[in-house]
Amino acid sequence: MTIILLIIILMALMYWIFMSSFSQFFGFFPWHGNRHEKSIALTFDDGPNEPYTSQVLEILKKHNIKGTFFLVGKCIEKDPETAKKIIKEGHIIGNHSFSHKFNKYLTSLSFEEEIQKNQEVIKKHLKLIPALYRPPWLFRHTFILRTLKKNNLSPISGEFCHSLEVAHVDGRKIADHCLKIAKNGSILIFHDGVESKGGDRSQTVEGLEITILGLKAQGYSFKTIPDLLKIKAYN
Repeated sequence: MTIILLIIILMALMYWIFMSSFSQFFGFFPWHGNRHEKSIALTFDDGPNEPYTSQVLEILKKHNIKGTFFLVGKCIEKDPETAKKIIKEGHIIGNHSFSHKFNKYLTSLSFEEEIQKNQEVIKKHLKLIPALYRPPWLFRHTFILRTLKKNNLSPISGEFCHSLEVAHVDGRKIADHCLKIAKNGSILIFHDGVESKGGDRSQTVEGLEITILGLKAQGYSFKTIPDLLKIKAYN
């Protein structure tokens, strides 16, 4: 029993160091903005993925909010028009790797091919070179952070809207969790896609609107990541 407990503790520690929203073990990995300013950044990973990306865009437009979308290269290649729509509507985009495959971390410590390939995809289809990067599953270590610095990319963390979002947890539960964890300067992570495959994000869409209404009622305003952290969006 003691050995099993030690293994569990070790695994939890490894997860916290390499994949938690908050760990700064390998270097600066911002997960919030100014704690004295009542502003929040809404971010969206794994898109574009229709019809959910467009549904997210409609909600943001309805509430006059600009978000930050971390796009997957393979998803852009499948649907460049929706990616262009994100930019056209005034939102910020960032790099979220080309394929969003975990085994790529194992074959390349630097993850450089995944990062650079998506930079090229974004430049080709969207005519932009992102300065923001969020690693899949927030996984990071020294070599990845060095690669980001080499490519003039700022790493961005945040707090997940719900730990079971990927399992289609009810939208109300997503919103309840967001409203519970929200603080001044929070960066909230939603998903409008599922890795590079796409998938059902209807509950996320439902939860997003409830979350926005709740945050507005609490007096929060909304900013993009560059505005919240006072960093550049593009190179």
